[in-house]
Amino acid sequence: HSDAKALTDALTGTQNKTQGNWGEMILEKVLENSGLVKGREYFVQSGGRQTDSDGESRYLQPDVLINLPDNKQIIVDSKVSLTAYVRYTRAESPEAVEAELAAHLASVHQHIKELAAKRYSDIEGLVSLDFVFMFVPIEPAYLLALQQDPELFQTCFDQRIILVGPSTLLATLRTVANIWRHEYQNRHALQIASEGGKLYDKFVGFVETLEKVGKNLQQAQESYQAAYKQLYSGRGNLVGRVEKLRQMGVKAGKRLDAQLVEQAGSEEAEMLEDKANSGQPEAT
Repeated sequence: HSDAKALTDALTGTQNKTQGNWGEMILEKVLENSGLVKGREYFVQSGGRQTDSDGESRYLQPDVLINLPDNKQIIVDSKVSLTAYVRYTRAESPEAVEAELAAHLASVHQHIKELAAKRYSDIEGLVSLDFVFMFVPIEPAYLLALQQDPELFQTCFDQRIILVGPSTLLATLRTVANIWRHEYQNRHALQIASEGGKLYDKFVGFVETLEKVGKNLQQAQESYQAAYKQLYSGRGNLVGRVEKLRQMGVKAGKRLDAQLVEQAGSEEAEMLEDKANSGQPEAT
């Protein structure tokens, strides 16, 4: 009870900074439950410079920037109007209720005026939508203002401001999260298609290279067979000649394979026999 009273006193007191921090905390809770990822789809307290018509530059820092596909952003600014609203909920007489309700509406209109004057959409390098979300973190206070002032939404719209409470902002952010989910799916599909095309081209190149290797291996085998045949085939083949050198007394530490020598001798004998049968003169 003491903690609750201390919190109420802080939020309904004169410390606007305390109220602002509390509103930003509620806004952050809504963002955390939206499905968006901090530092990827949304950024807190991230701003930029704005140049006025007279050339003066100033730094503006919205509470939240929400990224959209196509490099666009939604700006969200938290505005807290607790003091008059809490007095309204505590009012005991019809006169006090009416007075505090009027004060509450006046406070909301003042925040709208201040937010419109900031012109967040003119921040350099920012491609925002044509409006800014003004977040009221107290749902009953947000609904009460809309109920009591039917023209409030139109007033905001004319100032390029969309008035939202926790529930309406959460619904909007869930829609944005769904848009991002489809965007990532499309990006992955395009990436898969691109990588699949590259893989197919690479595979075709591999098959072509492998076919060339096969042809080269076949040619090498044929060249090997031709060269090996020259060793023992025909009259005066290389095996026969070097074997004659050994028989004539050439000193050698090794000897040719006996089967190869025998095959070379039989090949030469067959060739001589074929020439003799054909009546061709013996070549010298």
